[in-house]
Amino acid sequence: MAREQRNGSDGTELGRFLRAHRTRVTPEQVGLKAGPGLRRTPGLRREELATLAGVSIDYYTRLERGKEAHPSPSVVDALARVLLLDEHAHEHLRDLAVCAARPAASGPPTAPTSSVGPGIKLLLESLRPNPAVVVSRTMDLLAWNPGGLRLFVGMEQWPVEKRNVARWVFLNPGARTVFEHWDEQIRACVGRLRALAGTDPDAPDLVGLVEELLAESPEFVQLWDRYDVRSHTHGSKTFHLPDVGELTLAYQSMQLEGAPGHRLVAHYATPGTPDHDKMVLLDMAATEPDLKPAEEKGN
Repeated sequence: MAREQRNGSDGTELGRFLRAHRTRVTPEQVGLKAGPGLRRTPGLRREELATLAGVSIDYYTRLERGKEAHPSPSVVDALARVLLLDEHAHEHLRDLAVCAARPAASGPPTAPTSSVGPGIKLLLESLRPNPAVVVSRTMDLLAWNPGGLRLFVGMEQWPVEKRNVARWVFLNPGARTVFEHWDEQIRACVGRLRALAGTDPDAPDLVGLVEELLAESPEFVQLWDRYDVRSHTHGSKTFHLPDVGELTLAYQSMQLEGAPGHRLVAHYATPGTPDHDKMVLLDMAATEPDLKPAEEKGN
């Protein structure tokens, strides 16, 4: 991406991913003795990683520098093992290896559609009082029901074209007070964007957003440079909302077939619980449904 080019980082997304994770693995974690004196290299040295993975030092160096773009599946798996990658990062490393070996695209990339069909809008309405939204692969808010929008306190005051979950989490100061665990939310946002950047680094719907966040959020810069790719597809979140106070909701994120990159994120609570009652109140706090996708509202 543009910032990585400005920083002078040679290589590919594959090489940068390997380098970032190599610096985070200590010799002790992989059964090596650090030895006396101060190590100039954070984490593992290239030669240490290469030896543990069973490849030559020259070959691994070429991988990091983008001079080698065809690692075999067995080499990828060996590197993931030494780097102590979890399942998500391991799969992402496989994707990066495939992308590195793929011929360069002949034309400029195109952004996926932001259109949301009428059936999805009806579905969002039928989910009430459960807060629900539809987001793009870069977390643009494409459609929502009243409670879904009100989870992002202050978002309704933003221009529709600016309504993006990552932008709101990092650049809206109030977001820190909305989430019980704001740090988990920002890591999840960066994980999704970083995964997309690894396989489609020049995506037009990604580049501008990342550049904006790199320029305006020190927290984003720090997390972006870690090359973590794990995101959350389900779980629970505790919100602190002006309408209802503290509210804990479970959530489930689902890919929408036929709409590449679009996800439906729905929240729920067990009926009869205080959290369910607050969820109903949150839905009632909205004056009217607002289900138009972003591109319609911008016209």
